[in-house]
Amino acid sequence: MSDPAANVSGSNVSGTGGSVRGLHVYVIAGEPSGDVIGARLIDALNASAGPGFRVSGVGGPEMEAAGLKSLFPYGELAIMGLFEVLPSVPRLLRRMRSVAADIERQKPDIIVTIDSPGFVFGVIRRLRPRECPRVHYVAPTIWAWRAGRVRKFRKHFDHLLALFPFEPPLFDAAGLASTFVGHPVAEGEVDAGDGAAFRSRHNISPDATMLCILPGSRRGEVSRLLPIARDTVARAMPDRPDLTLVIPAAANVRALIEETVSTWPWPVLLVDGATERYDAFAAADMALATSGTVTLELSWAAVPTIVMYRVSWLTGEVARRMIRVRYASIVNIVADREVLPEFLQSRCRPELIAGALRELIADPQRRADMGTEARRISRDMEPGGERPSRRAARAVLDIVAARRKR
Repeated sequence: MSDPAANVSGSNVSGTGGSVRGLHVYVIAGEPSGDVIGARLIDALNASAGPGFRVSGVGGPEMEAAGLKSLFPYGELAIMGLFEVLPSVPRLLRRMRSVAADIERQKPDIIVTIDSPGFVFGVIRRLRPRECPRVHYVAPTIWAWRAGRVRKFRKHFDHLLALFPFEPPLFDAAGLASTFVGHPVAEGEVDAGDGAAFRSRHNISPDATMLCILPGSRRGEVSRLLPIARDTVARAMPDRPDLTLVIPAAANVRALIEETVSTWPWPVLLVDGATERYDAFAAADMALATSGTVTLELSWAAVPTIVMYRVSWLTGEVARRMIRVRYASIVNIVADREVLPEFLQSRCRPELIAGALRELIADPQRRADMGTEARRISRDMEPGGERPSRRAARAVLDIVAARRKR
């Protein structure tokens, strides 16, 4: 595959995004990252939609804090893997039917689904055709795998909201309208953490080598990858007994992480919430992270990161035959080279990861260079000047306004 960054269009949201009186938006998000995106979108719509704005749908604590009363706990949808999902199919099918029925009853002006394509397609297929516009936020990564998915999205959705500037030309060429709104990491405070305050607050010496471990936000990821992280650290500890371990835990898997690390032979600091998370990033010398959005967050904060990921053998074999890119982390994909060391599937082994970790521990200059380069590449994806949620809200308002004019 050619470098996606070579196709950057930088296209902006068209239209004015003016007030739409009495707007009712139905939002569906199925995992923590989608919950954050959904909450920011709701806040942006609430600020600009005009009188009578209301929101319905499925989301987590962030969206509920923004005003959504979720139809059911969104954590039920956070399942990863082609075969890992099978035991949960009956429950997921029931939830698809209940969400579709809720949409038919409430008759919103627009439906916005966020990521979780397996679930949202199940919902959309159960709806009567085109009663209201359908927008999918977080465009499918057709540049990475299963390019044919664009036909499925074109059939069921009217518009895509894309995170990366190189995506709209690909979707436009396939006949599916799309808008580049920017990556959510650009509007967080990922790089605004206070590392010195974090170390002081948690009695971590300024001279201690601090490792952040990010084992994922799904139970399956944590169950598979946290033991690998533990064995990796065990191999690195003899070289650096002062290594300090910090885990910024996602709320929905915190109990599982706490139970797992309770048997580790070294102290592990678990922290919660965005402020602690970003302060931990600022304080960290390096990170060991599950592949996903968090690797972009860490790059945005200039944290040198080792990337790990593993799914079941069968899921991995199926995915390997579909994937069109050489790397897993977006920074490496955009750079088309391994800026962040990756250890995936058969290479996701403690003895291999520990070698890379020991090298980072021993070489402060390499850590600094890696963090600086990752940060530079991640900033190439910044929309500039306007929050992604505001751009997304304006696209939603324009779509509804155009529909009402018909």
